[in-house]
Amino acid sequence: MASCFQQPGVEEDSVIFFSTSNSPEEYSTSPSSSFNPSPPPQSHQHSRIYFELSVRNLSYTICPNRSVCTSFSHLMQKPKPINILKSVSFDARGSEILAVVGPSGTGKSSLLRIISGRVKDKDFDPKSVLINGRCMASTAQLRKICGFVTQEDNLLPLLTVKETLMFSAKFRLKEKSSKEREERVESLMRELGLFHVANSFVGDEENRGISGGERKRVSIGVDMIHDPPILLLDEPTSGLDSTSALQVIELLSSMAKAKQRTVVLSIHQPSYRIIQYIPNFLILSRGSVVHNGSLESLEETITKLGFQIPLQLNALEFAMEIINTLEDAKSKVYMPALENEPFSYSIWPQEEIVQIQQGSDTKYSGFCSFFNLFEIIFLCSRFWKVIYRTKQLFLARTMQAIVGGFGLASVYIKVRKDEGGVAERLGLFAFSLSFLLSSTVEALPIYLQERRVLMKESSRGAYNISSYMIANTIVFLPFLFAVAMLFSIPVYWIVGLNPSIAAFAFFVFVVWLIVLMASSLVLFLSAVSPDFISGNSLICTVLGAFFLFSGYFIPKENIPKYWLFMYYVSLYRYPLDSLLTNEYWSVRNECFSWQGQDHSNCVLTGNDVLKSRGLDKDTRGIRYFPPFMDVLLSVSALDTDD
Repeated sequence: MASCFQQPGVEEDSVIFFSTSNSPEEYSTSPSSSFNPSPPPQSHQHSRIYFELSVRNLSYTICPNRSVCTSFSHLMQKPKPINILKSVSFDARGSEILAVVGPSGTGKSSLLRIISGRVKDKDFDPKSVLINGRCMASTAQLRKICGFVTQEDNLLPLLTVKETLMFSAKFRLKEKSSKEREERVESLMRELGLFHVANSFVGDEENRGISGGERKRVSIGVDMIHDPPILLLDEPTSGLDSTSALQVIELLSSMAKAKQRTVVLSIHQPSYRIIQYIPNFLILSRGSVVHNGSLESLEETITKLGFQIPLQLNALEFAMEIINTLEDAKSKVYMPALENEPFSYSIWPQEEIVQIQQGSDTKYSGFCSFFNLFEIIFLCSRFWKVIYRTKQLFLARTMQAIVGGFGLASVYIKVRKDEGGVAERLGLFAFSLSFLLSSTVEALPIYLQERRVLMKESSRGAYNISSYMIANTIVFLPFLFAVAMLFSIPVYWIVGLNPSIAAFAFFVFVVWLIVLMASSLVLFLSAVSPDFISGNSLICTVLGAFFLFSGYFIPKENIPKYWLFMYYVSLYRYPLDSLLTNEYWSVRNECFSWQGQDHSNCVLTGNDVLKSRGLDKDTRGIRYFPPFMDVLLSVSALDTDD
């Protein structure tokens, strides 16, 4: 397989979204000496379908991005493709662990992403990956069979271990009852040795939680909740101490034997104790296979080359030191390509493979809306737990609303009802909009953290992105309404705006929609921003452009025609018009400026203020909704399943 694209370093979970229907087997626990779980029921020991993974002549090529500093002469040249993998072939059998070993940059992670189906279909060769001797026609089929644990632990730090696994079970095991899901989670926690930390927070660098080894086991559990027959792990021991790394490998070995699961993992230089749990090794060097087999066969190869393994090193560690020699020796020996021959299996799952091939692209049709409703409910529950436990977000927005409301009220206290008062009210509304729309930037880091979890879960078919957006909006509605009330009460009554209960209610409603729109805008921009710095800059640029073309600084008639579209899409224009209409509609005939001392000629009425902005018709019910709906539709457009 040869592919050529422009962003080789991007994690495929962020660009591939799909819908998966999982059909897990009956679950049982497996023994592990490190974690003392309960023994598995014997009735399930031999009911597990046996899956064998085969890779045949897998090649993978990318085109590097052009550097900004590339000279003009190099810009005219077509970049040379880089061969990441070169005709890689191997077999991974059930009940065993296959370790992919090699120096950094040899293609270990790329190999696992391809096998797990985390690449685009156009970059996937259907003849290169086989399961039980049958070719997988698409990446969707691989995603249904293979569980994939990335090197990074993308977990929500403010959820407990049990809550993390329980939410994963709700998303991935929709067809199960709540009791069955809870039993599965408890069984998996015992299997992973996590029962003693079930109610502890996952945590991260800023929030204290469970240990690194326990966090890695939680990540494994999230991708094992639907009991996949093939489990792929990208450097599961990275960043762990020797004891935690040994526990993770021992756990994987126990799970592979207990359920006849096929386990493939990438690892750097494992210790002697870890090697005892790994029967087969695939050593890569610059994308090519240097060794494929047991540790004993590797020792024989090293001995035949005239080397003697030092006593303080194992054969695998010494192989990393002479990797170039092994590669040269391998290239000189003619190795015929492995044929796509069927293998002997304890159970031939022909029906299951046929169902996967025929139903890889099927989705829930009759029950689609039913499942989406449950997705929204589950996501709302998780959102509420995370937001409630994010104390700094509650405190920041509450203090902003109170301080901003009383601060503005103290500046514009008891605004006069004359021509100067009209200008002051317009300035008050404009500054309030700027303050409210920019007050949600502090939520950007939270959204950026959740985005990694969102991309991972949605790419595995846990839920649709539209369900995520809807749930996010629903959970924020009451909180943002409280923020709107805290801001509106001091501003409205201390300043002395329209003394009508209906007008005050509409003012609160508009402020509520403003902060909700700002939250939706930040959520949308966080989805397209790679980090906090670029996201913050993008938010400031967008809000500044909207404010400039709101009609407050430049009248509509004076805006150049090529910028006129910004006036109609500005998020400031519609709420500003709504606030002005709400303030002056009931006093359209009231005079605010007279000519002469005897007040014989009125030169400015409430209707004149409205007419200056084209608001001489009551449009309070429709002025604000178009941009608000545009933002929500733009955010929902990220859901590529729709």
